[in-house]
Amino acid sequence: MTRKLIVTEEKWPIKGSFRISRSNITEITVVKVSITENGFQGYGECRPYSRYNETPESVLRLIESVRTNIEKGVKNIELQSLLPAGAARNAIDCALWDLEAKIQNKSISELLKIPLAKPRKTAFTLSIDTPENIKKAAEKAVSFSILKIKINGFAGLEACLAALKTRPDAKLIIDANESLDVKNIVKFLNALKNSPVAMVEQPLPDKDYNLIPKHLNGLPVICADESLHTINDLNKLWNAGYRAVNIKLDKCGGLTAALKLMHAAKKKGFIIMNGCMVGTSLAMAPIMSLECFADYIDLDGPLLLLKDRKPGMNYEKGIIHPAERSLWG
Repeated sequence: MTRKLIVTEEKWPIKGSFRISRSNITEITVVKVSITENGFQGYGECRPYSRYNETPESVLRLIESVRTNIEKGVKNIELQSLLPAGAARNAIDCALWDLEAKIQNKSISELLKIPLAKPRKTAFTLSIDTPENIKKAAEKAVSFSILKIKINGFAGLEACLAALKTRPDAKLIIDANESLDVKNIVKFLNALKNSPVAMVEQPLPDKDYNLIPKHLNGLPVICADESLHTINDLNKLWNAGYRAVNIKLDKCGGLTAALKLMHAAKKKGFIIMNGCMVGTSLAMAPIMSLECFADYIDLDGPLLLLKDRKPGMNYEKGIIHPAERSLWG
C-alpha cells in the first residue's frame, strides 16, 4: 500500500456577508484533505470554527499529527481514537470513505449499508437583518419551503414575525445561536405559539443548556446545535427538554461518528436535522449521503458562497440532490 496525504488551506468568499449572533463573515477558510492510494484519490473538507476553539492552524497541526498513521493505511474506525471529535477528524474521515468507495468501485450507501440518498428539500438561511430586509429576503427565497432565520437575541423576534407574515406557506426554523437568555426565552417562545415555526435552534448558551423551559405545549420544538457534539451529549439534552438535534460533521468528527450518532438520536426519539457549517459542496456531500436518517435537511452552505467547487451539489427549486460520484462518494 502506498498512500500520500495532501492538506491545503483554502479561502472562499461569501456572497455579500453572512451574519449570525456572534460574527459577521465575508469569507470562510476551509481545510481540504486529499488521500491518494494506488492511483485513487479521496477528498474531505472541514471548516475550522472559532466557537469550538479551532483555527486553521490548530486543525492543520492535528491532521499533521496523524500523517504517519494515514500514510501507513489507518482505517476509519482506528481514526476515531487517534483524534478528538472536530473538524480535523471530519476532513480525514470523509476523505477515507471517499477513497474506499473509489477503490471498491461502490457507492457510499453500499459501503455504509444504508438506502441510496434521495433528493430532499433543504432549508435556506437568512442571516441577521432588519425586519424589512428579512421580509424581502423571504419573498426572494420563494422556491424554498423551509427557511432558517438567524437572530441576535430577543430583538430578532420582529424579523421572525415579518418572515412568518411574508411566507405563511413556509416552515420556519429560528436559529438564535445561543443569543437568548433565561429571562426572555419564555416570552420569545410564547410569541411564536401555534405558528408554523418548526423549531427554535440553540436559544440559550451552551452553559445554560439545561435551563430551557419544559412542557412546551403549542410552542416550537427546541433543537440543540452548539450543545450537541457526540453521542455522550444525547441523554443530558433529552433530560433537559430538547427534542431535536442539529448534527454536523465538523462537530461530531466525520461520517463514521455521525452514522452512530444518528442511530442513537433516532432511537432516543429526537427529530434529526442534518446540518452544516458554511462550506463548499465537498462538505455537503458526505452528510447528504445520510439523508435517510434526517427529518430536516439544512445543507445550503454552497448557496451562501460567491462561487462553489466544480462539480458541485445540484440545487433546484429548493431541492438538494445527492452528490455525483465525481464530487465525492
